[in-house]
Amino acid sequence: MASERQARLADRIRVLIAERLEKGLRDPRLGFVTITDVRVTGDLQHASVFYTVYGDDHAREDTAAALKAATGMLRSEVGKQLGVRLTPSLEFIPDALPENAGHIADLLREAQERDAAVAGLASGASYAGDADPYLKPRDDEDDDRA
Repeated sequence: MASERQARLADRIRVLIAERLEKGLRDPRLGFVTITDVRVTGDLQHASVFYTVYGDDHAREDTAAALKAATGMLRSEVGKQLGVRLTPSLEFIPDALPENAGHIADLLREAQERDAAVAGLASGASYAGDADPYLKPRDDEDDDRA
């Protein structure tokens, strides 16, 4: 379980890197990047930065190369802004969120198609026995007893 300090440090690192990327790097390979999460180790020495890139595989590869090249500069800037004794090392990891979301969307579409097929079969179906198999008291018997 992450300590409160780890969580605060991770959130601050996420904000600092996102602000720096928003200002822009001088690397033309850098695409439209979103920082999705940052996880800091228990000793606060290493930070894993998860990111997504809008675009095709070529844009993702170029952005990964640009982030790898800019890691030192980003780490020094994070170190200046954090004000901690030891600046954590940064590792940029592409987040699998878009691929997972696409897979989930495909599964939901397939489930909708199957539901529609079952609904089509059910609309033309008839009961195997009586429409209402439960016994109900008859009204005419109640009138005879009275």
